[in-house]
Amino acid sequence: MADIVSLLLPFFGLILIGYVAAKVTKQPAEALGWLNTFIIYAALPALFFKLVSRTPIEELTRVDFIVTDIAATYAVFVLLFVIGRFVRRNPLDECTIQSFAGAYGNIGYMGPGLALLALGEGAAVPVALIICFENALHFIVAPALMAAAGDDKRSPGRLAADIARKVALHPFILSTTAGFAVAAFHIDQPLAFQRLVDYLAQAAAPCALFAMGVTLALRPLKRIPAEISYIVPAKLILHPIAVFIALTAVGGFEPVWIQAAVLLASLPTATNVFVIGQQYGVWQERASATILITTVLSVATVSLWLITIRSGLFSLQLFP
Repeated sequence: MADIVSLLLPFFGLILIGYVAAKVTKQPAEALGWLNTFIIYAALPALFFKLVSRTPIEELTRVDFIVTDIAATYAVFVLLFVIGRFVRRNPLDECTIQSFAGAYGNIGYMGPGLALLALGEGAAVPVALIICFENALHFIVAPALMAAAGDDKRSPGRLAADIARKVALHPFILSTTAGFAVAAFHIDQPLAFQRLVDYLAQAAAPCALFAMGVTLALRPLKRIPAEISYIVPAKLILHPIAVFIALTAVGGFEPVWIQAAVLLASLPTATNVFVIGQQYGVWQERASATILITTVLSVATVSLWLITIRSGLFSLQLFP
C-alpha cells in the first residue's frame, strides 16, 4: 500500500497545491493563460514526441490495440448517450456533454506521468497511442454531434474543414506525427535538441497537474447534476472494466499495454469536457461539477485500480 501512496501523492498532491494556491492568492482565471499555453503547446507535445520518437516503429502500428481501446471507450459513450436521450429525455446537446463526461478521461494531463511512474517505460507506447487517437476522435465527434443538435451554425463544408484543421494542427497530433516520422526513418536527433525535449517533457506532468488544481478551484461547485449518479460510476468504474474486457477478449497484447489502457480509462473526467460545454453554452456548471467530483473520488478509485494492477490480475486472460 505504501508504494501506491508514493505513486499517487505527487500527482494528487500537485493538484491540491494548485487548488490551495488559487484559493489563497485569488488570482483571476486569466492569470493561468500562459501556463496553459506552455503545457499545451510545449511541454505535453515534447513528452509525446519523446515517447513516440524513441520507440521501434513496429510497436507504433498496432491498429488492433487502438481500435479495441476506442471501441470500448465509445461503448461507454453510447450507453450514457442512450440513457440521457431515451431514459432521461435530455436534449441532444446535453446528452453529448454528459456522454463525454463519462468517457473522456483526463488522459493528457494525468495519463503520461502516472502511467510511466506506475508501469515503467513499457507503458510509453500505449499511452502515446491512446492520447493521440482518442483526442483526435473526440475532436471530431464533439462538433459533429453539436452540429446535429443545431448548436453549431457552420455549414457542413465549413464544419468538416474546421474539424480537419483542428485535428491536423493540434499540438498533440503534430508532435505525435513528428515522433512517428522520426521513429519510422530512424532520424538521429542532435544531442542539444534531445536535451531540450527532455527538459520540456519533465515539466509536463507537474505543470499540468498544478494547472488542473487551479482550474478546479476557479470553478466552485454550484450545482450537482442528477446525472452524476450514473456518470461518475461509468467514468471511474465501468470505463476501465470495459477497456479491460475488450482488450482481453481480442488478445495478443502485452500485459503492460492492457494495464496502461485500464489505468488511463480510470482517470477522472477531462477538463476539456467543460471547455466543450463552454464553447457551445451547454451543461457548463454541471460539467465543472462532474470534473471536480470525479477528480476527488478518483483519489480512491485510481488507488484501487493500481492495487488491482499490481496484484497481477490484469496479466490474466479472461478469454484464453
